[in-house]
Amino acid sequence: MSIFGSPLVSTDWLLENINDPHLRIVDASWYLPSFERDPKAEYADAHIPSAVFFDIDEIADLDNSLPHMLPSPEKFSLRVRKLGLGDGTRIVVYDGDGISSAARVWWMFKTFGHDAVAVLDGGLPRWATEGKPVSNMPENSRERHFTPHFRARMVRNADDLLAGLNDGKGDQIIDARPAGRFMGTEPEPRKGLRGGHIPGSFSLPQTSMFDADGLFLRGDVLRQAFIDAGISLDGSITTSCGSGVMASVIALALDLLGHDDVAVFDGSWSEWGARDDVPVHTAADID
Repeated sequence: MSIFGSPLVSTDWLLENINDPHLRIVDASWYLPSFERDPKAEYADAHIPSAVFFDIDEIADLDNSLPHMLPSPEKFSLRVRKLGLGDGTRIVVYDGDGISSAARVWWMFKTFGHDAVAVLDGGLPRWATEGKPVSNMPENSRERHFTPHFRARMVRNADDLLAGLNDGKGDQIIDARPAGRFMGTEPEPRKGLRGGHIPGSFSLPQTSMFDADGLFLRGDVLRQAFIDAGISLDGSITTSCGSGVMASVIALALDLLGHDDVAVFDGSWSEWGARDDVPVHTAADID
């Protein structure tokens, strides 16, 4: 658990603490190309005052053909310190979708050992709906040293999951994609990927983590969403999705429930669905 006491903070909390000299705010907005939205342009037009823009497609391993894969600790440290995100800072991350890519950046900071990070519940949409202030001014941040402490246990790749399938000792796998994509009855947004899911994985679309107002579920209601999907909250869990973004929403939900034995399948279906040497199940394989 972070020093915030929760992986989520409210819009009221952020407004009350926005001038805290140890607080840093991060706009982590990102969208699939099919959305035809430009997160950098939207940030320039309106962002929460003092927020810096975190580009998950650039703060990534650009030598990997898979999208926005986790960068090296050295690259992550270099990029975030230039944004003023360093040791001793408390970081609040938000995005323009509510909570999606913000959860990915939350997970990245935790993976590199920075626990003083939380996500804005409801994101920029709720902030704006409530009439809270936004800015279109450029934000200049003083560099601050960031010391990475990589937590390998928080990351999985396809070979890790394949080994677990083969020996029967792998993590429970939760797939955050929509049910149609999980079943292989709806196409993947990225070309060249098979449809379906990792055998034995559980379908829990990330959209089921939110209430009608776009806020994260809490307590027994959130716990029940996992139980209803057939998931045990005991033991190790790996979360997956299309490219490691929505998987981080499920990882955040598990953190909210106090379950910390969680990893994200970084390449997710972009990696698994592109390989022809790993098994895939579809609706036809389910009774």
